[in-house]
Amino acid sequence: MRSAFDNLRLNPLHGFEIDVNGDKQVVKIFRNEQLIAKKITLKKSIRYFAVKGYLRYLTAEEI
Repeated sequence: MRSAFDNLRLNPLHGFEIDVNGDKQVVKIFRNEQLIAKKITLKKSIRYFAVKGYLRYLTAEEI
């Protein structure tokens, strides 16, 4: 899901915010103030989460 996450993050229609707390980093991606995806990095572990139907938010190059 890494490339799909980057596609969502780089889309100009989406906003994102980054929260860092010690070793933990959380990147949240929003569309119209609704959370559509999230990436959590804790030390060397990376986990990706997305809402059901996130594919409709991808740009054409990813689909």
